[in-house]
Order: sequence, then structure tokens, then C-alpha cells
Amino acid sequence: MQQPVYIGGEIYRNSSYGPGHPLAVPRVSTCTDLCRTLGWFAPGQFREAPMASAEALTRFHTPEYIAALRRAEASQSVSPEDRARHRIGADGNPVYREIFSRPATSAGGVLLAAALTKAGGIVHCPGGGTHHGRADRAAGFCYVNDCVLGILAWLDQGLERIVYLDIDAHHGDGVQDAFAGDPRVLTISIHEAGRWPFTGLAEDRAGGSACNLPVPRGSGDADYAWLLAEVVVPAILAYRPQALMLQAGADALEEDPLARLSLSNNTHLAVLDAVRNLAPRLVVLGGGGYNPYSVARCWAAIWARLAGHAIPAQLNTAAQAVLRGLRYHRAAGRNPPAHWFTTLRDAPQTGEVSAAVRALASAARARLALPAGVTARTGWNTAGNSEE
Repeated sequence: MQQPVYIGGEIYRNSSYGPGHPLAVPRVSTCTDLCRTLGWFAPGQFREAPMASAEALTRFHTPEYIAALRRAEASQSVSPEDRARHRIGADGNPVYREIFSRPATSAGGVLLAAALTKAGGIVHCPGGGTHHGRADRAAGFCYVNDCVLGILAWLDQGLERIVYLDIDAHHGDGVQDAFAGDPRVLTISIHEAGRWPFTGLAEDRAGGSACNLPVPRGSGDADYAWLLAEVVVPAILAYRPQALMLQAGADALEEDPLARLSLSNNTHLAVLDAVRNLAPRLVVLGGGGYNPYSVARCWAAIWARLAGHAIPAQLNTAAQAVLRGLRYHRAAGRNPPAHWFTTLRDAPQTGEVSAAVRALASAARARLALPAGVTARTGWNTAGNSEE
């Protein structure tokens, strides 16, 4: 694959979890529209996500659960038995029109990304990133776990060292648990401490295959830059991955309603810049994010970076029209700030690294047995990171 590929899908355009649900907002379609109006899709760069088959989904999920999702879509209802066993129609996982088709398309997009990167390359698939899904039940608005399915596809190709890096505000519990104790997959999650699903404690190594970095409420760009340099990049370099999957959930952004972190989208770009050359295969997914303006702007900026486009200081008229056409029914949407319409990249954020984050990084380095005094700031020899 010679150029980065963007995987989208029209199924996201008019699909909603229902009025009042955090995922009533358009995200992937808005990101795609921004990229298109900015002229950022070269011929052959945009690919429509296919719908994964039930057989493909049962590479991780149980046949009984997939059958229950298909029944729920066909009948637009759920039996008491399926609700109790599979948490469909419960715990914030509503029955909605595309309850099987949409997550199956997200999974199909990530599986396509894994196939396209078989020999190396870069794919952005913002419809993916449903990291809470369990083998036999829905969880955290996630009906299937496309992250796990994509990693399994890479493993089926014969890869033996895969890094999954998750910067969503919520711990990537479904992915960590799927590969707990598997030395072929290293999961790294930076997430808000004390937030649902209340997992991902710093000391949780998941049988040696996880690195968890729970940050305190209010953590911002400086804190993430510290963790990136002190822990994340050194850990990835030490692991020498053949493939890297980045779950770029946007709910850690300061403007998101479902978390209390304070990132600007400059952190997402900084993470991308730091890791994109650390493995010959890179797949970047979406994930959480419940402010449609900040999510779409963040994911579009990621595509710009991946595809080599300059991010304009001010959006053109067509791109601004995409953003002005959004409707956001939370309080913040009643009087949106001007930059939600006119820019992609947030203003640079100032701030100091907190003592708590410094201590978190120090403890993580000790648990990972990273060489003392060696960080991404002091320089690493990355010559050994190409595939053997």
C-alpha cells in the first residue's frame, strides 16, 4: 500500500443511538465531510467500510451473541433473556435501527484496515475503536469489539508483536482483557482515573501484557507529553512492534461532556507524531467522543497529519458550512465558540506537569523495567524497529 487510506461509511450519516443518548451526535460522517471539502482524499484514498459477516465477527464474539444482535435489529426489540444475558437494551446500549449493521460495518472497516496493512502501511478508520465490547455482551455503547477483531486479523497474518495504544478517556478494558497474558500483544492505555469502567489501575499488568496509566481529573497536554516521552514511546521501542493500533478516542478533550480531562487536540497529533514511525503498520481508530464539533475536528486533523496535508489556520467556506450545519443539544451547543466552526486545530495549551503524573510515570517505568535515565527526550536508537 503506497499511500495512507481512509475508511469511512455512509451508514454513520443518519444512524443514531436515539434522542438523548450521548451517541445521538454525528461524528464519522462529519469528519469525512470535512476531509472531503478540504480536498484531502486523493484518488483511491477513500474506501467504503464493508459490513463484516457473522462468521468474521465470531472470530471473537460468540455465535449466540451475534445472533441476538441480528434478532434485535430485525425486530427492533429485545427479549428479556437476551437483555439479561447480552446486555442489549440495557446499561446505555439501546436497541436502535442499525444495532447489528453499524457495529458490523465498524468491524468490517477495521478488518479491511488490517488486510490493507498486511505488507505495511497506514490506515485511518474513525468508525472503529469500540474498545469495551465483550465476547458475549455489549458494554459501554460498544456492541462488537472491532479493535480486538483487527488485532486478531493481524495475528492470523502471522504477526507476533502488536501494540495497542488507547488514549480514550475510558480504559480500554475489552481489549486488555481479550489479550491478557498474551505476549504477542502489548496494550497501553492512558485514561481518566476513577471513571467508568473503573478498571485499568496502574498496578494492573494483565498477566504482563498491559501498561495502564490512569491520570487524575484535569490532566492536560503537558501531562500527556510527559507520559508519552517517559513511558509510552520507551515501552513501544523496547517491545519493537510489527504493528501498532492507536485508538484515538476524543472524549479526553476538554470540551467533551462525558469526561473531565483537559486535552487539546494537539495531544492527539503529538501522540500520532511520536508513534507513527515505530512500526511498519499503523491503524488509527476513533472511539469515544460526544461533542460532535471537537470529535470531527480532531479526527479530521489526524487524517491531515497521516496524509501529509497542512492543517489550515482557518477553514474554507465549505468546511465551515459542514460544522455550522451540526446540531448539538447539550448546553454547550447553544452558543458554540467561534473556533468550533473556523478551525481544526485547537489553540496551544499551557500548563505544568502535575506531581501525580510524574509519580505515575516513575512507577510505570519501574514496573516495565525501562532503563533508568533513558526516555524519548534523551533519544533512542530506533534502527531495530523495522520488521525482522
